Order: sequence, then C-alpha cells, then structure tokens
Amino acid sequence: MNSLTNRVSLIGATGKDPEVKIFDNGQKKVSIRLATHEYYKNKDGERVEKTEWHQVSFRGAQAEFAENYIKTGQKIAIEGKLTSRSYTDKDGVVRYFTEVVAHEVVLLSHKKEMSED
Repeated sequence: MNSLTNRVSLIGATGKDPEVKIFDNGQKKVSIRLATHEYYKNKDGERVEKTEWHQVSFRGAQAEFAENYIKTGQKIAIEGKLTSRSYTDKDGVVRYFTEVVAHEVVLLSHKKEMSED
C-alpha cells in the first residue's frame, strides 16, 4: 500500500433539517445528523436493528446544496473524510468531537417520495 487514505462513505436518513452556521469571515458550515442501520440476528435468532448516528458537515458549494435540498427523513449518500477535534466546555471539561466532512452528496429520495411514505 503506497498511501493511506481517510475516506468515509455513508448511506442513511437525515434526523432533522440542516443546521447552518455562518462564521465571521462569511464562510458557511452546514451540519446534519445521519442515521445508518445495521441488522443482525441475536442468540435467539431474532432480527435486531442497530442504529448509528453520524455528525456530517458540509462547506463551500456542498454547504449551499445541503442547506437548500436536504430535509428531515431524507435518504442520502455522502462521501467525505473523518475529522476529530476537541474543545473546552463552559465547565472547563475537554470534550472530543468526531464528524464526517462531506465532499460529495447524492439525494436518494426527494420531497415528493418522502411525502408518499
């Protein structure tokens, strides 16, 4: 292997409408929560669903797209990279945060399809 790559691909459903943050320099960051599901059989042979929630952010042109077209409950596919950072909360406790910074997004369901469910 010549190089190591930080690459994440997720297909899931959005938990709520995007949150928009505009920084002092005018740049925009749009964030969503994306649910992915896994299924497995437990020791009794029953099918169990496990849901994972992922924090996903968009910047630049992808932020504009996400803000205008992604809605609650929508199925999307994203590709991006995993990033981690830390911050100190108001109580002085260091908190760690991991998110996917999306470079590509594809809508897998549209408003009309979502209202038919």
